[in-house]
Parts: sequence; structure tokens; C-alpha cells
Amino acid sequence: MRRITRITTVGIASAALALSVTACGKSSNDTSSSSSSTAGAVKAAIAYDIGGRGDQSFNDAAFAGLQKAEKELGVKGSEAEPSQGESDADKVARLTSLARAGNNPVIGVGFSYAPAIAKVAKSFPKTTFGLIDDTSVTAPNIANLVFNEEQGSYLAGVAAAKASKSGTVGFIGGVEVPLIKKFEAGFTQGVKDTNPKAKVLTQYLTQPPNFDGFSKPDLGKAAAQGQLDKGADVIYAAAGLAGAGAIEATATAGKWAIGVDSDQYNQAGLASYKDHILTSVTKDVSGSVFNVIKSVKDGKPQTGEIRYGLATNGVGLADSNPAYMKMTDLIAAVDKAKKDIVDGKITVKTAP
Repeated sequence: MRRITRITTVGIASAALALSVTACGKSSNDTSSSSSSTAGAVKAAIAYDIGGRGDQSFNDAAFAGLQKAEKELGVKGSEAEPSQGESDADKVARLTSLARAGNNPVIGVGFSYAPAIAKVAKSFPKTTFGLIDDTSVTAPNIANLVFNEEQGSYLAGVAAAKASKSGTVGFIGGVEVPLIKKFEAGFTQGVKDTNPKAKVLTQYLTQPPNFDGFSKPDLGKAAAQGQLDKGADVIYAAAGLAGAGAIEATATAGKWAIGVDSDQYNQAGLASYKDHILTSVTKDVSGSVFNVIKSVKDGKPQTGEIRYGLATNGVGLADSNPAYMKMTDLIAAVDKAKKDIVDGKITVKTAP
């Protein structure tokens, strides 16, 4: 596998980079042609969301998809890290740099890239842009890679209600935005449908435009401790890197944590807490990244909304923890809920 080049946008250089983006407009046709070149290996790039690679969750799942493309498709991959407190202009500069370097596709990991991709895609019409978790911007060269997070979260709610002994469970959202409220809605519905008497404690770490709730583990740790103090014995966090803090606090207390996006039981950075990671709500982010790269390599670029749901295993519930596999009643309830959702007997809410 080729070593991946990492590109970091430094905040102090933002103005200069933004200026270079503007200046490149007159030659955009030339640069877009070079990015679709078939000479040599296909080059693909991912630009990370808040928290960057190493979050043991969302960004790491995207990286796994790029790694797979390198190994199986012979693709040359590049990564680009976010900077703290960056603006849309920083994202525009980053995506422009990746596209100008000949990467195709260029994939923005997270809804925060929507405004930047809307601008940059126009300048590079021959380059495919993947946009994960957002459908608000569309173009012939944009693939909107989205998921039914609420469905996987419903299953987590069923599992939480079955595993809880106190009858109180918790949900921690990184930032209170519509995407994360889908996680909350599905989880709460799953809990209540399984045990109407159960209590669901809900807390969001930050409010937009403050997105620290996706990047600071100490915030997740403090929130989880607060819910533990109120009697929660199962806590589900959809909070990116901050979720690692929630898992730490929950595991240290000897209670059950539910992970998100990746199978967090298998994440090396969380190995110390794995015995208390009951399960994780998985999103096939890695598969979505791999698929859009493969589509470009095959000459049939994906475009428009590409949705990953429970019926196609685009979302799901991990079963890596042996302790989980011993909970036969819990597994039976989860399996029944999955079948009922796929069969249309249960419609999962997308908002609380």
C-alpha cells in the first residue's frame, strides 16, 4: 500500500490560500481536465471532518475506505486534516488544492463541507466530489453519500432498553444539529418501544456554531459522568472524538457504552474500555468512500443521492463483544426490530 500524504490547512495561511482559490478561476477548465487524467494511477483524496483522523469513529471509517481503495484498486490516496475553528474559506482552499493536485474523486467527510463543495465543484466540473451526510447541495459531479442513522439508532435503543437494569439510559449528542437529532430520535424511539417506562436522559455538548462537541473528549466524559450520576447504566454517544470521553467515563463506572459510526469495540485507541462497549451503531462510511472511488475508476462516477440504510446493511448494530452475543433475549429483540423496520412495519422517526 502506498503511504498516504497528509495535507494540513494551517489557520494563519487561510487568507493566502483563499486568495489563491480566487485566482485560479480563470484556469479552472485546465485544472479540471488534469484531475480527470487517466495517466498513471487514479488519485483520490478525503478531507476530514472535525476531530480528524484518529477519532476512533467517523473519520477513521472514511480512512478505512480509502485504505481499501489503495489496496484493492491501486489508488493513490491523499488525506487533508481540518484546522481548529476553520471557516468555509479554509475548506474551499483545501478542496481546491486537492482537486488541482489531480485527485478524482475528492471526498468531504461530513455535512460541514457542503458550502465549500458547492463552490469548488463548479470550478472542477470533470472532478467527482463526494459529500458525506448531506443532500443540501447537488450538481452533476456531486455524489451525496447519506445514511439512515435513525434506523441503526433504533436498534441501539432496543439493545439499551434490554441491557439496562436501572431503567435509565442516556444519549449524548456532540452538536445539536439535524443530523445528530436523527440519532437521538431513533434511539429514544427504540428505547420507548421496548420499555415504555424507561427514562432517556439527553444532552448535547455544544450548540452551533460551536462544534467543539465533536472534537473534545473531556466534554463527552463530563456529560457521561453527569448521566451516570443520575442513574443511567447504558449511554449512547453520537459525538465523534468527544464520544471517546463518554465511553471512558461509562466503562470506568462499569456500565455499558454504545459506540457510533465505527465498530468501536475493535478500535485500538479504545482497547482499555472495550469490555464495556456493548455494541456500536455502524454506518458503512468506509464502503461509501470505497464505492465512490471505484465508480470513478470504472468510468461511471456516482452522482446524486446514494443512500445507505438498514435493508442493505448500510447501517447496523455491531456484535463484536462476546458479552453481547450471550444476551439472547436482547439479540432476539434487535433482530425482530430490524426485520420490522426493513419490512415497513416500523417507521423510525428522523426528529425527536
